[in-house]
Amino acid sequence: MNFSELGRVIEALGKERGIEKDVVIKAIEQAFLVTARKKFGIQGEYEARYNDVDDDIEIYQYKNVVSEVKDPIVDISLESAKNLDENVEIGDQLGIRIDDPQFTRVDIQTARQIIFQKVRDAEREILFAEFKHREGELITGIARCYERGNIIVDLGKADAILPRREIIPGENFKPGDRIQAYLTEVVMTNRGPEVRLSRTSPLFLVQLFEIEVPEIQDGTIVIKSAAREPGQRAKIAVISTDRDIDPVGACVGMKGMRVQNVVNELQGEKIDIVKWADDLDTFTRAALAPAAIENIMQDEENVTIDVVVEDDQLSLAIGRRGQNVRLAAMLTGFKINIISKTKLQERIKNSVENLLQITSLSDPFAQMLVQSGVTGIADLSASTPQELMPILDIDEPLAQKIHEECLQLIEDGSCKLDIEDEQEIITASAIPAYKGILEKEVDEDKETKFYDAERRLREELATFKLK
Repeated sequence: MNFSELGRVIEALGKERGIEKDVVIKAIEQAFLVTARKKFGIQGEYEARYNDVDDDIEIYQYKNVVSEVKDPIVDISLESAKNLDENVEIGDQLGIRIDDPQFTRVDIQTARQIIFQKVRDAEREILFAEFKHREGELITGIARCYERGNIIVDLGKADAILPRREIIPGENFKPGDRIQAYLTEVVMTNRGPEVRLSRTSPLFLVQLFEIEVPEIQDGTIVIKSAAREPGQRAKIAVISTDRDIDPVGACVGMKGMRVQNVVNELQGEKIDIVKWADDLDTFTRAALAPAAIENIMQDEENVTIDVVVEDDQLSLAIGRRGQNVRLAAMLTGFKINIISKTKLQERIKNSVENLLQITSLSDPFAQMLVQSGVTGIADLSASTPQELMPILDIDEPLAQKIHEECLQLIEDGSCKLDIEDEQEIITASAIPAYKGILEKEVDEDKETKFYDAERRLREELATFKLK
């Protein structure tokens, strides 16, 4: 059996689609192996080989040498086997080449379809491997069309998807527009590898600064954390490994050019650049800038920071619709509670008054309890006399008396359990944000070439002709 220009087709597929020659040959061999099984019997054992010398596909059928043939598809008599190989014996397996398989047009069409599918599968694996190691990088493509609100981006070698939720609010792209985005992940689907992009991720912001600031590329400046509300405002925290270099100034650039380039790419998103500090108190003050902070109390066990500000700084610390405190919480990784100084004093006063319902508790003792975090009778009832002794520096009998009176008031229902609090504390949760640059493994040797040659592949496979 011989096919016209089979070697040329194999070579062309390898070059155009970036698929190794051995993979194409294996796909062709597999295709004709399946075709042979369908034609000569699936219970038989066959082998298909590509002969590159003769540019031919050779098909072999293996049969067991037996004294009595029960199934001619799998058995061959000793006498017939001797005509092919005089050294065979009963129990041996003999490979017989099928010189003229007489494949029909239907058989050839089946083989073409199998080859095409195998090549497509290999192509998908190459694409997946190529883009998989580029996760976490910036990538540039051309907007091709909209599909259910998502943008299909032409990357040249493949299409990527920019989901609607990953588009910065207010920005619009037309077909043919250039799009720069962050490659979040590559997943294998039934339709092949799917490349997913984002323009709202904090990591997109980080990668843009890496491009604009050479000091970040060479490691002199490190972006420790970043937080965004896409299209509105963002904060990044930076630190310098060189004392002579100001990390904030380097990121801003001369006349603000570096940060302005990033702002332009992000559709005017305002960016605050703050200096990172290992000391949480110092870093929190920087993260809440431009508000001036009066006092900070940390609770690392509950990952919470309580911040006290002057009354005229409260709105500045909170920001428009709570934006400033939310971004600061993302940046620090801590839940932030903000309260004004006046409000704090009111809460302390109300807490002391609540505790003074216990007659055996003096005003100084109530003040000490509030300072230790006991804000009312309900909190006090949850404590033990042994816990009260070191706080108030009293002996056990007095601590026991205070605790018993507290429980009795609650049981009688003759006290107020909760303090009066007309205004809630402003709280921002530490929702997930970027912290630290992930190391990216890049395989420089996996450069592959890929073209959209589906039509040409069908034409090349159609050149398979029996001679």
